[in-house]
Amino acid sequence: MATHPYTVLDVFTDAPLAGNGLAVVHDADGVPDAVMQALARETRLSETSFVQSGGDGADYRHRIWMMGGEIPFAGHPSLGAAVAVARIRGESRATYVQRTGAGLQPIDVELDGTRAHASMRQEPARFGPELDPMDVLGTVRLEEDDADPTLPVQVVSTGVPQVIAPVRDAGAVGRAWADYDAIGPLLRAHDAIVLYVAWIDAETGRARARGFCRTAEEGEDPATGSAAGPLCAYAHARLGVAALDIAQGEEIGRPSALRASMEDDRVRVGGDVVLLAEGHIHLP
Repeated sequence: MATHPYTVLDVFTDAPLAGNGLAVVHDADGVPDAVMQALARETRLSETSFVQSGGDGADYRHRIWMMGGEIPFAGHPSLGAAVAVARIRGESRATYVQRTGAGLQPIDVELDGTRAHASMRQEPARFGPELDPMDVLGTVRLEEDDADPTLPVQVVSTGVPQVIAPVRDAGAVGRAWADYDAIGPLLRAHDAIVLYVAWIDAETGRARARGFCRTAEEGEDPATGSAAGPLCAYAHARLGVAALDIAQGEEIGRPSALRASMEDDRVRVGGDVVLLAEGHIHLP
């Protein structure tokens, strides 16, 4: 058995037991992939992070696992892992560069006791195909009239592809009901991680969103930083919106607040982080 420092945090919230939970295993260079996968299934959180040695321009390597397997990039794990690293290193303010499967991403962190704020510049946006709105919205049991009449459904990535599905009003976001047998094939067909159903209020710069993962086991994501970035890039390209305040997670009792804003060709995504627990974990 090997012992590793271990941190549990709630991300995109200023209150414990809200936002999106994250477990972080430190000093994870020697942890086998099979153990990483098993621990991700053990925690049953949307993601579990493993911090390894950096080099080649990175302060650390960050590997991110969902219950269904490893993913190249994610938003709330990136912010939470950076806060956990700062906590371990005893730094109250830092800028780290993490290496993920999507590349190198700089992350700014400020800590104040058990609370923190973190933000990161995601990868430049890549706009994929536009999809038939009913093929997509039908997977969350919404009707044709629920689709935004001016904004198409589109695959967008700022590190990992997501399906951005704009709807006509906030009520449609609340009415969405996931059919994971349909969502899974849709997302896998586009190498996407989350179906992001969103209502955008361009006048106020606010949005309400829900993120549905590929399987019923993974379920609905309380806060999806890797989809908030694509949503902001999409809103900027189509509506001229430079920043969005995104509310997510209320329907599943995990209210979350995400802030996304354009910086040149990249989106910065940030939010508050709360330290929940820290100690050690013993892994084979």
